[in-house]
Amino acid sequence: MVENSVSQTPERVRLLVDNDTGIDDALALAYLCACDHVEILAVTSTPGNVAAEQVAANNRALLKLCGRPEVPVLIGAREPLQIPLVTTEETHGPQGVGYATLPDSGAAAAEDINAIDFWIEAARQNPGELTVLLCAPLTNFALALRKEPKLPWLLRKVVIMGGSFYYQGNTTPTAEWNTHVDPHAAKEVFAAYTAAAQEGLDESRLPTVCSLDTTERFEMQPQFVNELALAAGEPEESVRATDIEGTRSTAENPVIRYLSDALRFYFEFHRAYDQGYIAHVHDYFTAGVAVGTLAHETRAANVDVETDSKLLFGTTVADFRALWGKPNNAHVVSWNDPEQGFAELKDKLAKLAKRTSENHGDMTVS
Repeated sequence: MVENSVSQTPERVRLLVDNDTGIDDALALAYLCACDHVEILAVTSTPGNVAAEQVAANNRALLKLCGRPEVPVLIGAREPLQIPLVTTEETHGPQGVGYATLPDSGAAAAEDINAIDFWIEAARQNPGELTVLLCAPLTNFALALRKEPKLPWLLRKVVIMGGSFYYQGNTTPTAEWNTHVDPHAAKEVFAAYTAAAQEGLDESRLPTVCSLDTTERFEMQPQFVNELALAAGEPEESVRATDIEGTRSTAENPVIRYLSDALRFYFEFHRAYDQGYIAHVHDYFTAGVAVGTLAHETRAANVDVETDSKLLFGTTVADFRALWGKPNNAHVVSWNDPEQGFAELKDKLAKLAKRTSENHGDMTVS
């Protein structure tokens, strides 16, 4: 078991983000924008929660809101490797960000650049320097590995949100959403790292996997929204289970208003599925692992994905005891500290809200 401690002054991280924004993806991206030690080279948009074009629009608008409009937003694949795309507007809303609306930032010229080509070129130009954060189905990363099999050696770190092991799935009884959307891509990624391990890849370069086993420990309560507003020096921002569904925020601070409206939708979704008026913020935890701010422990394993069985389609399996006779291809997170994580999130987002409280007009999406 490996314990990853948190430094008061984390080292600089140069980051490639791949997401399918998504309410918890948006929360994670806002957090990353608030981290002074993080340089975001690009945000790549994978189809998942919503279609790739909507993901890209959400990413551009959120980066603009968070004061990072210069970060390029790229698209790679438009659909999974072998199966039709299934999106989840019932979980994240028709535009992927719940009840929130964001400013239209317009089409970005960088969108003409293929995300997969960008990743490969960035990794080749910066060998051993880049961290990849994967908060979406692994379609783009699988395609990049096909095109450049040496990526495991070129990248400094890879962190994946996906899978469930000794834990109930959130899409089928055994499968987690990201892996279920494109299980063939996930299977290719883990197979590529098995092959790399067999060729001598150092274990420190294996991907870290944040599965539902630990991401669902990050269970946000609605009072977090009010605590965030107060920490940012703003008036109270109450989000309560007794509110009428679809109630919208009247906060003047654009970051508080956006997060309140997005998270309210997420609270309502979880309640509709008998999980309580809470929100599992999977991607925030994964982002914190990627940039070295959230405490966690890991166990090495060989991970594979089921793609043939109808009953278990998209299920991830981890061999922690080398029963398959294969080398480890991943570090699976086995423990985390939600109390520390939510304190970190509140601190960073409050600072972001203070920085972005001016010069933001009406927030609408075209």
